[in-house]
Amino acid sequence: MVDSILFNIMLVGALGIFSQWIAWRFHLPAIVVMSIIGLLVGPVFGLIHPEEVFGGLFDPFVSIAVAIILFEGSLNLDFREIKGLGRPVGRIVTIGAFLAWLLGSLSAHYVAGLSWGVAFVIGGLFIVTGPTVILPLLRQAKLKPRPAKILKWEGIIVDPLGALLAVFAFEIIKFLKVEEATSTALLIFFLGSLFATLFGFLCGRGIGWMFEKGYVPEFLKSPVVFAVVIMCFTVADEITHETGLLAVTAMGITLANMHISSIDDMRHFKENISVLLISTIFIMLTASLSVDTLLEIFHWQILAFVLLMLFVVRPLSIWLSTIGTDLSWQEKTLVGWIAPRGIVALTVASYFASVLLDAGFEDAKILMSLTFALVFATVVVHGFSIRWTAEKLGLASEGQPGVVIVGGSTFSTALSKTLTELKIPVLVTDSSWQRLITTRKAGVPFYRGEILSEQTEYHLDLTPYEYMLAATELDSYNALVCTTFVPEIGRNNLFQLSLRNDRGDDLEELVHTIGGRVAFKEGATWESLNRKVESGYVFRKTNITQQYTFDKYLDESDEEIIMLFLKKPSGSLEFFAHDSQTRAEAGDVIVSLMPPSKEFNRIREKLEKQRNGDKNGKTKDE
Repeated sequence: MVDSILFNIMLVGALGIFSQWIAWRFHLPAIVVMSIIGLLVGPVFGLIHPEEVFGGLFDPFVSIAVAIILFEGSLNLDFREIKGLGRPVGRIVTIGAFLAWLLGSLSAHYVAGLSWGVAFVIGGLFIVTGPTVILPLLRQAKLKPRPAKILKWEGIIVDPLGALLAVFAFEIIKFLKVEEATSTALLIFFLGSLFATLFGFLCGRGIGWMFEKGYVPEFLKSPVVFAVVIMCFTVADEITHETGLLAVTAMGITLANMHISSIDDMRHFKENISVLLISTIFIMLTASLSVDTLLEIFHWQILAFVLLMLFVVRPLSIWLSTIGTDLSWQEKTLVGWIAPRGIVALTVASYFASVLLDAGFEDAKILMSLTFALVFATVVVHGFSIRWTAEKLGLASEGQPGVVIVGGSTFSTALSKTLTELKIPVLVTDSSWQRLITTRKAGVPFYRGEILSEQTEYHLDLTPYEYMLAATELDSYNALVCTTFVPEIGRNNLFQLSLRNDRGDDLEELVHTIGGRVAFKEGATWESLNRKVESGYVFRKTNITQQYTFDKYLDESDEEIIMLFLKKPSGSLEFFAHDSQTRAEAGDVIVSLMPPSKEFNRIREKLEKQRNGDKNGKTKDE
């Protein structure tokens, strides 16, 4: 072990991002990978001990990181998003949270053997799911919009409520058990919570007002928000412990619903920071656990408590709280099953373990073991089962990764029909009914609306689509569309048509910095592709095999053929682009656009081979 703080910061950060990469590369739940790596480098092999190395900086760093993560999550809570879901979400975060607290506390007392006081504190804490765990799972699982929105809203809103419930339970315990405690302490707690909510709201309104009036330049907007989030959390938390999370949540929701034009830039910045912080904090927390804590997890009482929380408390609280709502039984089942606990549970449990022990509750010494057992069990079980469960219940996005084609035209319609034949989900979007006329006649899925409009986010579910092709008549608009969707789709999966320099718009220099990858080959512009389709060019699907290799396919091709994309055996797509050396392998299907004469000659050659084969067969038989 190296005691250097700088070395430990480097190692923790590197391991966190490496965990994220491993999870992405092998399609694993990121939190599961981070937890395993943290345990390996911490209690198992003893390579790092973050709590010892960072000392007094450990708890403040974790607290601020959790505040930033929670703010980033709440920044996505636009009330327009839950149109039609307000009643079930409201029930789940109120009645459902209360039932989960009550049932969890009873389980902690009667099954885990905790005293009533400690049981009610930990029961309040265990209602949290939170953005640190639920958002990465939702990105991986690709659920349908309704259950995904419910889980997201519940996780972000209940996260600070769980910490507050634990504090509230502790204040009640002190009032009932400790002689010097008075009703004044309870009053201070409630006033502190009210102040935190109001302070967060005012911080959000203040920042939004300054941005709208132009008092903050663009380059300072994200740093200003970053600094105010830390200030908002710290001030509220210093006044009343654990209310800082409530303050930053109120601030994020306020900003999200002011509909500021630059909110997306802040959201993407915070999202990038949150990924780094989630990775770092999970490694730090799991690496800080002791071997004794891990061994204590296997006690039968702790295991029984975890099973009860998984299979009874959570499902029962969701089903009871959503009686009378329009949620289907499939949605209730999925939401009732998925409730992973994460960073907030671990950090707050660590705080209460010490304060409860100081208050004379000896049974609080098992809180860290109990909490980590529930966190690790829910993260692993729910991380690996969410996609499978959603598919069985019909709540997962169906089919293979799809393609969004922006811009209605003859070429877009023909390409979308070819994608449909290959059973690849496709959606053609355009703001003009006239440009969508061929698409509508072909029966291809379409959306009439401006893809860049903020309203589109709430009317159009883009979850099933992993690729986007900007294929409109305007090169600048294609570049703008691709640039806008980089954070959601990723630059590798964003494509735009070849630029047309004949109009004097010299955009070649911008291709490397904005927009998407230039699709197909040089000269495959909007005009040329539509002209070819209208003159009779056809889309041809060619299977590459061990015998008919990609090199042989290239030898038989000429300059008139435009290779469009490959379909891999896994169902993924790989578009041909200027900046890539795409090669097909055995099992791939190449889709290309070729002249009708070429297709006719191929069909004629195939028929001649079949006739010759039949003649040879007859000769042999004779």
